[in-house]
Amino acid sequence: MKVGMGVRGGLLAALVMLTPVAATLAVGLVSSPALAQSVDSIQVEGNRRVEASTIRSYFKPGPGGKLDQGRIDDGLKGLIETGLFQDVRINQAGGRVIVTVVENPVIGRVVFEGNKKVKDEQLSSEVQSKPRGTFSRPMVQADAQRIADIYRHAGRYDVSVVPEIIEQPNNRVDLIFTVNEGKKTGINSIEFIGNTTYSSYRLKDVIKTRESNLLSFLGGSDVYDPDRIEADRDLIRRYYLKHGFADVQVVAALTEYDPDKKGFLVTFKIEEGQQYRVGSVTYQSSIAGLDGNALARFSRVSVGSLYNAEALEKSVEEMQIEASRRGFAFAVVKPRGDRNFESHTVSIVFGIDEGPRTYIERINVRGNTRTRDYVIRREFDIAEGDAYNRALVDRAERRLKNLDFFKSVKITNEPGSSSDRVILNVDLEEKSTGDFSVSGGYSTTDGPLAEVSVSERNLLGRGLMGKVAVTYGQYARGVSFSFVEPYLLDYRVALGLDAYYRQQLSSPYIAYSTTTIGFSPRVGLQLREDLSLQLRYSIYQQQISLPSYLDNCNNLTNNGLPFNPSPAFANTAAGQLAIQNILGGVDPTGTGLFCYGDGEASLPVRKELAQGATLTSAVGYSLTYNTLDNNRNPTDGLVIDWRQDFAGVGGDVTYLKSAADMKYYTPLVADIVGIVHLQGGLMTQIGNNQIRMLDQFQMGPNLVRGFAPNGIGPRDLNPFGTQDALGGTQYWGASLEFQMPFWFLPKEIGMKGAVYADAGWLGDYKGPTDWALTGEVNTPGCIRPVNNGPNFPASAGTCLGLQYDPQNVVRSSVGVGLIWQSPFGPLRFDYAIPLTKGPHDIVQQFKFGGGTSF
Repeated sequence: MKVGMGVRGGLLAALVMLTPVAATLAVGLVSSPALAQSVDSIQVEGNRRVEASTIRSYFKPGPGGKLDQGRIDDGLKGLIETGLFQDVRINQAGGRVIVTVVENPVIGRVVFEGNKKVKDEQLSSEVQSKPRGTFSRPMVQADAQRIADIYRHAGRYDVSVVPEIIEQPNNRVDLIFTVNEGKKTGINSIEFIGNTTYSSYRLKDVIKTRESNLLSFLGGSDVYDPDRIEADRDLIRRYYLKHGFADVQVVAALTEYDPDKKGFLVTFKIEEGQQYRVGSVTYQSSIAGLDGNALARFSRVSVGSLYNAEALEKSVEEMQIEASRRGFAFAVVKPRGDRNFESHTVSIVFGIDEGPRTYIERINVRGNTRTRDYVIRREFDIAEGDAYNRALVDRAERRLKNLDFFKSVKITNEPGSSSDRVILNVDLEEKSTGDFSVSGGYSTTDGPLAEVSVSERNLLGRGLMGKVAVTYGQYARGVSFSFVEPYLLDYRVALGLDAYYRQQLSSPYIAYSTTTIGFSPRVGLQLREDLSLQLRYSIYQQQISLPSYLDNCNNLTNNGLPFNPSPAFANTAAGQLAIQNILGGVDPTGTGLFCYGDGEASLPVRKELAQGATLTSAVGYSLTYNTLDNNRNPTDGLVIDWRQDFAGVGGDVTYLKSAADMKYYTPLVADIVGIVHLQGGLMTQIGNNQIRMLDQFQMGPNLVRGFAPNGIGPRDLNPFGTQDALGGTQYWGASLEFQMPFWFLPKEIGMKGAVYADAGWLGDYKGPTDWALTGEVNTPGCIRPVNNGPNFPASAGTCLGLQYDPQNVVRSSVGVGLIWQSPFGPLRFDYAIPLTKGPHDIVQQFKFGGGTSF
């Protein structure tokens, strides 16, 4: 029999040989099996809040309901690990087991002091020490470290956090975290080593981290964040892989703190390798009934093109999804690239094989406290019970990230209940999706402009988008409401509804004001990742307004008339005759156009004014092809937009309007980007309904820079009127632009220059040219001149209405621009010089526009 013993100076050795009873030990020492007790016999001392039965439950009895030394040790460890106790002691005396505990205090308050940059609410959600919870020193130290980590991720590496404990009666404590935030630690410099193909200037566009500058306080991308630095490594690698560098390696991202400058130096070390082109593409299928070549049309890789890892990934995804649609749910597409180092080519082989027959047992969605489960699950093209398809899982993860509802999205796998089952875990971290913004800007077209808007991208957690905006400016005012349901009737079809009230006031470029009230539902479909279709219906009411002095028949004070004739009188044959008799047959204007030649707005404007509010009901669609590398600041890719609208589904007007717009971006040498912009439009009259002037194309700097808004195209020639631009039913435009950085300025300033040449034409006016409806002309459809004055080119007796210049002239200009992606929003300044222009065009050489949200 083994005997437990207590040794005191070595004098009891002989006694142990004679006594089969273990000596009593304190502080958790051993007991012999001979003294093993049942759980119910354990005596608990020192507990106040924790029940004795709870403490006893940590001691698990062995066979026969007895405790041996191992089980007592396990119970001791379990009690200590709960964090409920400062101290736990186990004594064995008189055949009994006594557990003595000293309970941890209860936290009364958790207070944060000195924190200005991070709110109390954020810190409270991060720390584990909570009011009414148990105080634990290790937990408090971990909380202090967590608070420091939060500040370091925000770029404040000088932060210090000191916890303080204030004891209160009844074994309670207050916990105070005193924070010394320190100054923000920024990125002083970003360097690249080993990059020979792409300049450091270009690579700084690829990464998210920015160098500190004078305007850095408006953003946060210049603060040191190790997670962002690591993500930048992957962005650089993917950029090279997209442009043919199959062997690229971003060896390291070195960060060094400079105590003198109190900032970090970041250095990316790159090994570019060779640039490859695609030498051949083949398809090999080991699955019976599935021809690999049948999937070739879903490949985005072509022979002769630059090797593009991103296109390769998308090809694998599309091919694997198509194989699944054809009934091969477990098909796996694996690309293989064989490099030819001499010819710098890659031979790509798409291998299609049968993958493991694995099914999805369950999809767990975790971390969504606000967003409804179905909003997340509908982004999956697979569900519980379906065959596991990694390509579809990756697509779902990408879609969830694109929702912009979450800070992070991660989908992981774990084994299911059997070897052919897998469980998908979707871990999310939500972020704020509401936005209140005040926007301000100024342009030479619209003048000063302000907008206040409230929007929500995830309305009620249902994935809906809603926005209300109010605009007020010198020449433009209005209210708009937008609503989008991204999944109409549970299909991947977006339904949008827009309602608006707009008022365009008269300005230096337009004599009349327009008021428009409208409503437009629209449906959007993503046909492919680079191709989208929008169907829309628009119904709106539009009305022109004019000041009185632009809509009367007598603005001349020296016309010799003893009275001011009303339009109703002057527009009759009798009125015309009476006025001519009074004047002795002499027209002081020299035009013979009494109600059209002494200061009024143009005839088409006043005709539409007399017609009152006009209702337009139109259906249309837009087809957009987009391969841009960056929608906000593109440097490579193509975007083509084709639009058509048919008015005449009810309403007062009828027409067919078509327009196309194409922009092609390509990187050139030394970080210069070339841009080719082509555009054109055609308006077709339907039936006998004349096309209104307001519905025709109006062009200016949006077609050829260097001209004012509504500054080109057919124009009213009346020298005594407002000479309004009439617009046209056809236009085309072409532009070539080169954008280049200012290499002598820091990249983070976001400023670059542009030089460009524009050419364009607008013509074929088909609006009203007479006003027979109200008798403004002597004979229906014409005006007869009284004489042949110097401002009236027609001979006496000629029957005509509106006199206008069709201006069949190709306009062209050259210019320079300054583009600034400022913290206040995108700004652009242009100065253009017209090279060719019409005799009545309005030139505006300088143009400025921009705005922001704050």
